[in-house]
Amino acid sequence: MALDANSLAQFTEAVARFVRERLIPAEAQVAAEDRIPDDLLRGMGELGLYGMTLPEQYGGLELNASEEMRVVFELCYAAPAFRGYIGANNGLGGRAILVGGSQAMKDKYLNAIATGASVTAFALTEPETGSDAAALKTKATQQSDGTWVLNGRKTFITHADIADIFIVVARSDPDSTGGKGVSVFLVPGDTPGLIRGKPEKKMGQQGTHVAELAFNNCKLPASALLGVEGKGFELTMQGIDRSRLHMGAICVGIARRLIDESLKYAMTRRQFGKPIAEFQLVQAMLADSQAEMAAARALVIDSAARCDAGTNISMEASCCKMFASEMVGRVADRAVQIFGGAGYMQDSVVERLYRDVRVFRIYEGTTQIQQITIAKHLMRAAAAQ
Repeated sequence: MALDANSLAQFTEAVARFVRERLIPAEAQVAAEDRIPDDLLRGMGELGLYGMTLPEQYGGLELNASEEMRVVFELCYAAPAFRGYIGANNGLGGRAILVGGSQAMKDKYLNAIATGASVTAFALTEPETGSDAAALKTKATQQSDGTWVLNGRKTFITHADIADIFIVVARSDPDSTGGKGVSVFLVPGDTPGLIRGKPEKKMGQQGTHVAELAFNNCKLPASALLGVEGKGFELTMQGIDRSRLHMGAICVGIARRLIDESLKYAMTRRQFGKPIAEFQLVQAMLADSQAEMAAARALVIDSAARCDAGTNISMEASCCKMFASEMVGRVADRAVQIFGGAGYMQDSVVERLYRDVRVFRIYEGTTQIQQITIAKHLMRAAAAQ
Protein backbone atom coordinates (compact mmCIF):
# COMPACT_ATOMS: atom_id res chain seq x y z
CA MET A 1 0.00 0.00 0.00
CA ALA A 2 1.60 3.23 -1.15
CA LEU A 3 1.54 6.20 1.23
CA ASP A 4 0.55 9.62 -0.02
CA ALA A 5 3.48 11.99 -0.57
CA ASN A 6 2.81 13.98 2.60
CA SER A 7 2.62 10.92 4.86
CA LEU A 8 5.81 9.48 3.39
CA ALA A 9 7.61 12.81 3.87
CA GLN A 10 6.50 13.00 7.49
CA PHE A 11 7.63 9.44 8.16
CA THR A 12 11.06 9.84 6.54
CA GLU A 13 11.53 13.11 8.43
CA ALA A 14 10.70 11.34 11.71
CA VAL A 15 13.25 8.63 10.91
CA ALA A 16 15.89 11.22 9.97
CA ARG A 17 15.28 13.08 13.22
CA PHE A 18 15.55 9.86 15.26
CA VAL A 19 18.81 9.03 13.47
CA ARG A 20 20.41 12.39 14.21
CA GLU A 21 19.07 12.85 17.74
CA ARG A 22 19.28 9.29 19.06
CA LEU A 23 21.32 6.92 16.90
CA ILE A 24 24.33 8.94 15.79
CA PRO A 25 25.14 10.16 19.34
CA ALA A 26 25.17 6.51 20.47
CA GLU A 27 27.42 5.16 17.70
CA ALA A 28 30.71 5.31 19.61
CA GLN A 29 29.16 3.64 22.67
CA VAL A 30 27.64 0.88 20.54
CA ALA A 31 30.96 0.23 18.82
CA ALA A 32 32.85 0.12 22.12
CA GLU A 33 30.37 -2.13 23.93
CA ASP A 34 29.27 -4.22 20.91
CA ARG A 35 25.69 -3.76 22.07
CA ILE A 36 22.78 -1.52 21.09
CA PRO A 37 20.98 -0.07 24.13
CA ASP A 38 17.45 -1.37 24.70
CA ASP A 39 15.92 2.10 24.59
CA LEU A 40 17.17 2.59 21.03
CA LEU A 41 15.77 -0.78 19.94
CA ARG A 42 12.44 0.20 21.49
CA GLY A 43 12.60 3.53 19.72
CA MET A 44 12.98 1.82 16.35
CA GLY A 45 9.98 -0.31 17.22
CA GLU A 46 7.90 2.71 18.17
CA LEU A 47 8.65 4.22 14.76
CA GLY A 48 7.38 1.03 13.11
CA LEU A 49 10.69 0.11 11.50
CA TYR A 50 10.59 -3.60 12.41
CA GLY A 51 7.51 -4.13 10.27
CA MET A 52 7.71 -1.38 7.70
CA THR A 53 7.26 -3.80 4.76
CA LEU A 54 4.75 -6.14 6.45
CA PRO A 55 0.96 -5.81 6.02
CA GLU A 56 -1.05 -3.45 8.17
CA GLN A 57 -3.27 -6.31 9.34
CA TYR A 58 -0.25 -7.74 11.19
CA GLY A 59 0.87 -4.42 12.66
CA GLY A 60 3.19 -3.39 9.83
CA LEU A 61 3.37 -0.23 7.74
CA GLU A 62 3.07 -2.09 4.42
CA LEU A 63 5.52 0.16 2.57
CA ASN A 64 6.12 -0.63 -1.07
CA ALA A 65 9.65 -0.99 -2.40
CA SER A 66 10.02 2.68 -3.37
CA GLU A 67 8.90 3.85 0.06
CA GLU A 68 11.10 1.32 1.82
CA MET A 69 14.21 2.50 -0.04
CA ARG A 70 13.59 6.14 0.89
CA VAL A 71 13.26 5.18 4.55
CA VAL A 72 16.46 3.13 4.38
CA PHE A 73 18.30 6.10 2.83
CA GLU A 74 17.51 8.01 6.02
CA LEU A 75 17.96 5.20 8.56
CA CYS A 76 21.37 4.25 7.19
CA TYR A 77 22.75 7.73 7.61
CA ALA A 78 23.62 6.18 10.99
CA ALA A 79 25.98 3.25 11.46
CA PRO A 80 24.58 0.12 9.75
CA ALA A 81 24.50 -1.93 12.96
CA PHE A 82 21.20 -0.28 13.87
CA ARG A 83 19.60 -1.30 10.58
CA GLY A 84 20.78 -4.86 11.20
CA TYR A 85 18.10 -5.31 13.84
CA ILE A 86 15.26 -4.66 11.40
CA GLY A 87 16.76 -6.35 8.34
CA ALA A 88 15.52 -9.94 8.59
CA ASN A 89 12.16 -8.94 10.06
CA ASN A 90 11.42 -6.93 6.92
CA GLY A 91 13.33 -9.12 4.49
CA LEU A 92 14.16 -12.80 4.14
CA GLY A 93 12.75 -13.58 7.60
CA GLY A 94 9.38 -11.90 7.91
CA ARG A 95 8.62 -11.86 4.20
CA ALA A 96 9.37 -15.58 3.89
CA ILE A 97 6.56 -16.21 6.35
CA LEU A 98 4.33 -13.73 4.54
CA VAL A 99 4.90 -15.39 1.15
CA GLY A 100 5.28 -19.04 2.13
CA GLY A 101 3.62 -19.43 5.51
CA SER A 102 0.19 -20.83 6.27
CA GLN A 103 -2.49 -18.48 7.56
CA ALA A 104 -2.06 -19.99 11.03
CA MET A 105 1.68 -19.30 10.88
CA LYS A 106 1.12 -15.69 9.78
CA ASP A 107 -1.39 -15.14 12.56
CA LYS A 108 0.97 -16.61 15.14
CA TYR A 109 4.22 -14.86 14.23
CA LEU A 110 3.85 -11.80 12.01
CA ASN A 111 2.48 -9.36 14.56
CA ALA A 112 5.37 -10.04 16.96
CA ILE A 113 7.82 -9.67 14.08
CA ALA A 114 6.27 -6.41 12.86
CA THR A 115 6.38 -4.82 16.32
CA GLY A 116 9.89 -6.01 17.13
CA ALA A 117 8.71 -8.28 19.95
CA SER A 118 10.37 -11.12 18.03
CA VAL A 119 13.68 -10.99 16.17
CA THR A 120 14.08 -13.20 13.11
CA ALA A 121 17.19 -14.65 11.51
CA PHE A 122 17.66 -16.12 8.05
CA ALA A 123 19.88 -19.22 8.05
CA LEU A 124 21.29 -20.21 4.65
CA THR A 125 25.10 -19.97 4.73
CA GLU A 126 27.05 -23.06 5.84
CA PRO A 127 30.75 -23.76 6.51
CA GLU A 128 31.12 -25.11 2.95
CA THR A 129 28.28 -23.17 1.35
CA GLY A 130 28.61 -19.44 0.74
CA SER A 131 28.30 -18.09 -2.78
CA ASP A 132 27.24 -21.56 -3.95
CA ALA A 133 23.98 -21.46 -2.00
CA ALA A 134 22.59 -24.45 -3.89
CA ALA A 135 25.30 -26.73 -2.44
CA LEU A 136 23.90 -26.71 1.10
CA LYS A 137 24.18 -29.85 3.23
CA THR A 138 21.86 -29.23 6.18
CA LYS A 139 19.28 -32.02 5.95
CA ALA A 140 15.58 -32.09 6.71
CA THR A 141 14.28 -35.66 6.95
CA GLN A 142 10.55 -36.26 6.91
CA GLN A 143 9.22 -38.90 9.29
CA SER A 144 6.34 -41.30 8.68
CA ASP A 145 4.00 -39.08 10.70
CA GLY A 146 4.81 -36.03 8.53
CA THR A 147 7.11 -34.34 11.03
CA TRP A 148 10.63 -33.23 10.11
CA VAL A 149 14.04 -33.76 11.71
CA LEU A 150 16.71 -31.16 11.03
CA ASN A 151 20.46 -31.83 11.17
CA GLY A 152 23.39 -29.69 10.07
CA ARG A 153 25.31 -26.48 10.62
CA LYS A 154 24.91 -22.86 9.58
CA THR A 155 27.55 -20.16 9.89
CA PHE A 156 27.80 -16.34 9.89
CA ILE A 157 24.10 -16.07 10.77
CA THR A 158 23.10 -12.56 11.83
CA HIS A 159 21.41 -12.54 15.25
CA ALA A 160 21.92 -16.27 15.71
CA ASP A 161 22.64 -15.54 19.37
CA ILE A 162 19.37 -13.73 20.10
CA ALA A 163 16.81 -14.59 17.41
CA ASP A 164 13.40 -15.83 18.48
CA ILE A 165 12.57 -17.25 15.05
CA PHE A 166 14.84 -18.84 12.45
CA ILE A 167 14.02 -19.25 8.77
CA VAL A 168 16.19 -22.23 7.81
CA VAL A 169 16.99 -23.52 4.34
CA ALA A 170 17.72 -27.26 4.23
CA ARG A 171 17.92 -30.11 1.75
CA SER A 172 14.75 -32.19 2.06
CA ASP A 173 15.50 -34.58 -0.81
CA PRO A 174 18.74 -36.44 -0.02
CA ASP A 175 19.12 -37.49 -3.66
CA SER A 176 18.82 -33.98 -5.07
CA THR A 177 21.58 -31.64 -6.19
CA GLY A 178 21.87 -27.92 -6.73
CA GLY A 179 18.79 -25.88 -5.99
CA LYS A 180 16.37 -28.78 -6.39
CA GLY A 181 15.06 -30.68 -3.41
CA VAL A 182 15.60 -27.74 -1.04
CA SER A 183 12.94 -26.61 1.46
CA VAL A 184 12.49 -23.77 3.93
CA PHE A 185 11.40 -24.21 7.54
CA LEU A 186 10.38 -22.01 10.44
CA VAL A 187 12.34 -23.04 13.53
CA PRO A 188 11.45 -21.41 16.87
CA GLY A 189 14.49 -20.34 18.86
CA ASP A 190 13.61 -22.62 21.78
CA THR A 191 13.46 -25.80 19.66
CA PRO A 192 15.32 -28.68 21.41
CA GLY A 193 18.48 -29.56 19.53
CA LEU A 194 19.07 -26.04 18.22
CA ILE A 195 22.52 -25.01 19.46
CA ARG A 196 23.73 -21.41 19.25
CA GLY A 197 27.44 -20.61 18.95
CA LYS A 198 29.23 -17.67 20.49
CA PRO A 199 29.21 -14.41 18.52
CA GLU A 200 32.14 -14.04 16.13
CA LYS A 201 34.58 -11.14 16.39
CA LYS A 202 34.02 -9.07 13.28
CA MET A 203 35.91 -6.39 11.39
CA GLY A 204 33.06 -3.94 11.78
CA GLN A 205 29.38 -3.39 12.52
CA GLN A 206 29.76 -3.90 16.25
CA GLY A 207 26.36 -3.99 17.90
CA THR A 208 24.96 -6.72 15.65
CA HIS A 209 26.26 -10.23 16.06
CA VAL A 210 26.84 -13.21 13.80
CA ALA A 211 27.30 -16.74 15.07
CA GLU A 212 27.15 -20.38 14.10
CA LEU A 213 24.07 -22.57 14.49
CA ALA A 214 23.93 -26.33 14.85
CA PHE A 215 20.85 -28.50 14.43
CA ASN A 216 21.06 -31.79 16.30
CA ASN A 217 17.94 -33.85 15.56
CA CYS A 218 15.67 -30.81 15.79
CA LYS A 219 12.12 -32.10 15.55
CA LEU A 220 9.68 -29.87 13.70
CA PRO A 221 5.96 -30.30 13.03
CA ALA A 222 4.76 -30.73 9.46
CA SER A 223 3.37 -27.20 9.69
CA ALA A 224 6.92 -25.80 10.00
CA LEU A 225 7.38 -26.10 6.24
CA LEU A 226 7.23 -22.80 4.34
CA GLY A 227 5.88 -22.95 0.82
CA VAL A 228 6.11 -26.18 -1.15
CA GLU A 229 8.44 -29.03 -0.20
CA GLY A 230 11.41 -29.11 -2.55
CA LYS A 231 10.73 -25.58 -3.86
CA GLY A 232 12.55 -23.68 -1.13
CA PHE A 233 15.22 -22.29 -3.38
CA GLU A 234 12.55 -20.60 -5.49
CA LEU A 235 10.89 -19.22 -2.35
CA THR A 236 14.23 -17.82 -1.19
CA MET A 237 14.93 -16.20 -4.54
CA GLN A 238 11.51 -14.51 -4.51
CA GLY A 239 12.70 -12.37 -1.63
CA ILE A 240 16.31 -11.87 -2.66
CA ASP A 241 15.65 -9.22 -5.32
CA ARG A 242 14.00 -6.77 -2.95
CA SER A 243 16.61 -7.60 -0.34
CA ARG A 244 19.33 -6.61 -2.79
CA LEU A 245 17.57 -3.32 -3.47
CA HIS A 246 17.54 -2.82 0.31
CA MET A 247 21.31 -3.45 0.37
CA GLY A 248 21.80 -0.83 -2.31
CA ALA A 249 19.79 1.69 -0.30
CA ILE A 250 21.87 0.98 2.81
CA CYS A 251 25.04 1.78 0.88
CA VAL A 252 23.56 5.04 -0.44
CA GLY A 253 22.64 6.17 3.08
CA ILE A 254 26.10 5.46 4.47
CA ALA A 255 27.77 7.11 1.46
CA ARG A 256 25.80 10.31 2.16
CA ARG A 257 27.06 10.28 5.73
CA LEU A 258 30.66 9.72 4.64
CA ILE A 259 30.47 12.55 2.13
CA ASP A 260 29.02 14.94 4.71
CA GLU A 261 31.70 14.00 7.27
CA SER A 262 34.41 14.42 4.64
CA LEU A 263 33.12 17.80 3.51
CA LYS A 264 32.79 19.09 7.07
CA TYR A 265 36.34 18.01 7.88
CA ALA A 266 37.78 19.38 4.64
CA MET A 267 36.22 22.79 5.23
CA THR A 268 37.69 23.11 8.73
CA ARG A 269 41.04 21.30 8.45
CA ARG A 270 43.69 23.81 7.41
CA GLN A 271 46.98 23.11 5.65
CA PHE A 272 49.31 25.59 3.93
CA GLY A 273 47.24 28.41 5.36
CA LYS A 274 43.82 27.47 4.04
CA PRO A 275 41.12 24.77 4.36
CA ILE A 276 42.01 21.61 2.49
CA ALA A 277 38.62 21.82 0.73
CA GLU A 278 40.14 24.59 -1.37
CA PHE A 279 42.67 22.19 -2.89
CA GLN A 280 41.47 20.82 -6.20
CA LEU A 281 42.59 17.23 -5.59
CA VAL A 282 40.51 17.13 -2.42
CA GLN A 283 37.62 18.64 -4.36
CA ALA A 284 38.01 15.89 -6.95
CA MET A 285 37.61 13.20 -4.30
CA LEU A 286 34.50 14.90 -2.93
CA ALA A 287 33.05 15.31 -6.42
CA ASP A 288 33.71 11.69 -7.40
CA SER A 289 32.04 10.47 -4.21
CA GLN A 290 28.99 12.69 -4.70
CA ALA A 291 28.53 11.68 -8.34
CA GLU A 292 28.84 7.96 -7.59
CA MET A 293 26.45 8.19 -4.63
CA ALA A 294 23.91 10.06 -6.75
CA ALA A 295 24.18 7.44 -9.50
CA ALA A 296 23.62 4.61 -7.03
CA ARG A 297 20.66 6.42 -5.49
CA ALA A 298 19.05 6.92 -8.91
CA LEU A 299 19.61 3.25 -9.77
CA VAL A 300 17.97 2.10 -6.54
CA ILE A 301 14.99 4.45 -6.99
CA ASP A 302 14.44 3.39 -10.60
CA SER A 303 14.72 -0.34 -9.78
CA ALA A 304 12.34 0.02 -6.83
CA ALA A 305 9.76 1.68 -9.10
CA ARG A 306 10.08 -1.23 -11.52
CA CYS A 307 9.61 -3.65 -8.62
CA ASP A 308 6.42 -1.86 -7.55
CA ALA A 309 5.16 -2.04 -11.13
CA GLY A 310 5.47 -5.83 -11.05
CA THR A 311 8.44 -6.04 -13.41
CA ASN A 312 11.00 -8.81 -12.99
CA ILE A 313 13.98 -6.93 -11.56
CA SER A 314 16.45 -9.76 -10.94
CA MET A 315 19.11 -8.17 -13.14
CA GLU A 316 18.43 -4.65 -11.88
CA ALA A 317 18.59 -5.84 -8.25
CA SER A 318 22.00 -7.38 -8.88
CA CYS A 319 23.13 -4.15 -10.56
CA CYS A 320 21.98 -2.15 -7.52
CA LYS A 321 23.70 -4.41 -5.03
CA MET A 322 26.94 -4.64 -7.01
CA PHE A 323 27.28 -0.96 -7.94
CA ALA A 324 26.18 0.49 -4.61
CA SER A 325 28.35 -1.81 -2.47
CA GLU A 326 31.42 -1.11 -4.59
CA MET A 327 30.55 2.60 -4.60
CA VAL A 328 30.36 2.94 -0.82
CA GLY A 329 33.71 1.17 -0.48
CA ARG A 330 35.33 3.79 -2.71
CA VAL A 331 33.58 6.62 -0.89
CA ALA A 332 34.77 5.29 2.47
CA ASP A 333 38.32 4.97 1.18
CA ARG A 334 38.30 8.57 -0.07
CA ALA A 335 36.88 9.73 3.26
CA VAL A 336 39.81 8.19 5.14
CA GLN A 337 42.17 9.80 2.63
CA ILE A 338 40.60 13.22 3.13
CA PHE A 339 40.86 12.87 6.91
CA GLY A 340 44.50 11.82 6.54
CA GLY A 341 46.13 10.54 9.70
CA ALA A 342 43.03 11.43 11.72
CA GLY A 343 41.02 9.08 9.54
CA TYR A 344 43.22 6.16 10.49
CA MET A 345 42.56 6.59 14.21
CA GLN A 346 39.93 4.42 15.84
CA ASP A 347 38.11 7.37 17.38
CA SER A 348 37.34 8.66 13.88
CA VAL A 349 33.85 8.13 12.48
CA VAL A 350 35.21 7.47 8.99
CA GLU A 351 37.60 4.79 10.28
CA ARG A 352 34.67 2.97 11.85
CA LEU A 353 32.42 3.34 8.82
CA TYR A 354 35.29 2.23 6.55
CA ARG A 355 35.30 -1.09 8.41
CA ASP A 356 31.51 -1.26 8.58
CA VAL A 357 30.97 -1.05 4.82
CA ARG A 358 33.50 -3.66 3.73
CA VAL A 359 31.08 -6.53 4.25
CA PHE A 360 28.54 -5.14 1.79
CA ARG A 361 30.63 -6.44 -1.10
CA ILE A 362 30.34 -9.91 0.41
CA TYR A 363 26.93 -10.75 1.79
CA GLU A 364 23.64 -11.01 -0.11
CA GLY A 365 25.85 -12.32 -2.93
CA THR A 366 29.43 -11.20 -3.53
CA THR A 367 30.28 -8.69 -6.23
CA GLN A 368 31.56 -11.55 -8.34
CA ILE A 369 28.28 -13.47 -8.01
CA GLN A 370 26.39 -10.32 -9.03
CA GLN A 371 28.61 -9.95 -12.09
CA ILE A 372 27.87 -13.52 -13.13
CA THR A 373 24.14 -13.03 -12.52
CA ILE A 374 24.03 -9.84 -14.58
CA ALA A 375 25.96 -11.40 -17.46
CA LYS A 376 23.66 -14.45 -17.51
CA HIS A 377 20.61 -12.20 -17.72
CA LEU A 378 22.18 -10.31 -20.63
CA MET A 379 23.05 -13.53 -22.46
CA ARG A 380 19.58 -15.01 -21.95
CA ALA A 381 17.99 -11.82 -23.26
CA ALA A 382 20.25 -11.80 -26.31
CA ALA A 383 19.58 -15.47 -27.05
CA ALA A 384 15.82 -14.86 -26.92
CA GLN A 385 15.94 -12.15 -29.59
